[in-house]
Amino acid sequence: MQTGSIEELDAFQPYPVEIIPGKIYLGNFRQACDPQIQKDLKIKAHVNISMEAGPFFKGDADKLLHIKVEDSPEANISPFLRLLCHFIEIHLELDSVILVFSTLGISRSCAAILAYLVHQNEQTLKRSWAYLKKCKNNMCPNRGLVAQLSQWEKIVLGDCITDVMDLVY
Repeated sequence: MQTGSIEELDAFQPYPVEIIPGKIYLGNFRQACDPQIQKDLKIKAHVNISMEAGPFFKGDADKLLHIKVEDSPEANISPFLRLLCHFIEIHLELDSVILVFSTLGISRSCAAILAYLVHQNEQTLKRSWAYLKKCKNNMCPNRGLVAQLSQWEKIVLGDCITDVMDLVY
């Protein structure tokens, strides 16, 4: 029997990864479209950070935040970060389980989770990065998003503390 490489195993994630136990999950577009996953994880709200629209919470717009951002280094996610954090906070207060996802669940959705962790815990981008990397080993926000997260850290914490060159990709 041949075993797959670490990358292949990491890429094969039938379910979203748990970021905050029983509260926030990080996944991809395919997982967000899977009714069985939604049911099993009791997902009650979605943060969709991709260009694609999906069959999510039709008729209940309060449960969906769709941030239309391209998967490119030029993509501008900064204007949406306060809204993103506010949406997640409201749904956590309502005891909703939230799925944050992008097309592949590797770049844009990871950037969104990092922004939330910096905001929520008032912790450095570096510390948030290390935590997320433990949850999702193949995370890889593009350089443009990382630069914006560095600015977000400055907004939230009052200073740029993390040297983005120190972040382990």
